[in-house]
Amino acid sequence: MEVTIRQEKPADYNDVFEVIKASFLNESNSDHQEQFLVNRIRKSYAFVPELSLVAEVDKKIVGYIMLSEITIQNNKNKFPALALAPVAVLPEMQHNGIGSKLLQSAHDKAKELEYELVLVLGHEEYYPRFDYEPAINFDIQAPFEVPKKNFMLKELVPDAAKHIFGIVVYPEEFHI
Repeated sequence: MEVTIRQEKPADYNDVFEVIKASFLNESNSDHQEQFLVNRIRKSYAFVPELSLVAEVDKKIVGYIMLSEITIQNNKNKFPALALAPVAVLPEMQHNGIGSKLLQSAHDKAKELEYELVLVLGHEEYYPRFDYEPAINFDIQAPFEVPKKNFMLKELVPDAAKHIFGIVVYPEEFHI
């Protein structure tokens, strides 16, 4: 199976909406609103078009990933970072490496754009395969109650988080 990863285009929005909806339909840890979050982020300052990617098989969109801008803030400083939300693959296409390809492509593109950190609230057994580790190890905290093992960080640049500490600040579009 040949998988093509490319930047999302506005013409893809409806297909992406359906992929995300289907992907999270049976996910017990989901509020089933991820597709609406993506629509809101696309209209916000946090949206980075180059980090909104689709996966295609036979010219059909089967997967999606979005990285958007966030900050890590403490009493003195603000540090730029990215939030991974969501990564989605159609249920019938899962376990074929599509999510992995989306993640790797998004990480590579983010690094190319000179971002250094990505944070995710996700499965503690999935994301460590991609070098994510608990954000608390870096003294970076979520702005809400969440199991520490599920709030993770990936350094795109070695030691990028070494001197960063604080609380993640999400754009308001995440809170609606």
